[in-house]
Amino acid sequence: MLFLLLILVVSVVSGATAAIAGFGIGSLLTPLLATELGVPLAVAAVSIPHAIATAVRAWRLRRAISWPVFRTFGVLSAVGGLAGALLYTRVGSRALEIILGLLLIATALAALSNWMRRLHPRGVAAHGLGFLSGFFGGVAGNQGGLRAAALLTFALTPAAFVATSTAVGLAVDVARMPIYVWRAGAQLTTVMAPIAVATVGVLIGTILGERVLFGLSPDRFRRVVGVLIGVLGIWLVLR
Repeated sequence: MLFLLLILVVSVVSGATAAIAGFGIGSLLTPLLATELGVPLAVAAVSIPHAIATAVRAWRLRRAISWPVFRTFGVLSAVGGLAGALLYTRVGSRALEIILGLLLIATALAALSNWMRRLHPRGVAAHGLGFLSGFFGGVAGNQGGLRAAALLTFALTPAAFVATSTAVGLAVDVARMPIYVWRAGAQLTTVMAPIAVATVGVLIGTILGERVLFGLSPDRFRRVVGVLIGVLGIWLVLR
C-alpha cells in the first residue's frame, strides 16, 4: 500500500509536469517502478498510463497543435520510437541514460541562456532531432526531455509547444507500446494495480497542470522548461 501511495503522488506530479512542459510522465514514473519491477517491465507498465494521459492531453489541446512541425519532427520521432522499442531489452539503458542526461544538461544551459531561440531546424535537421528523441524514448522509456529540448528551437507558443509535444509523444506511444506489451506478455497482468493507480494519478495531474500552463508567458515558460530539462538531465546522470 505504501508503494501504491508513492506511485499515486509521483504520478500526479508527473502528470502536472507533462501538462506544463510536455514531458515528465515516463521520466519520473519509470525509475520509480523500476525499483520494484525491474527496468523492462517498468518501461512496459508505464507506457500504459503514459499513452492514456497523452491521448487525453492531445485531445484537450488539439487546436493548438503545430501540424507543420508534427509532419516533419513528429513522424520521424514515431519511426525512431519504433526502432528504439525493438532494441530496448538489448541495449544497456544505463549508458544511454547517462548520454541523454548530459545532452539534456547542455540543452538546459542553452535554453536558459536564450541560445536555443536562434536555432530554426528545417529539413534533415528537424527530421534527425525527431528520430533521435523517439529512439531514446523507445530504448529507455525516456524521450520527453530530449523532445522538449528539440522543440524549443521551433519558437512555438507555450500552448503550441505542449500540444505539439503531446501529439508527437502520442505518435511515439502508438509506435512503441504494442512492442512493449508483446515483450512483457503475461507479466503485465501481475502489476495491474500499480498501472491503475498511476493512470488515475497522471490524469489528475494533467488537469491540475493545464491551469498553470495557460498562466505562463512565453519567456517564463521557456525558463520553466529549461529548468525542468536540466533537473531531468542531472537526475538521469546521478541516479
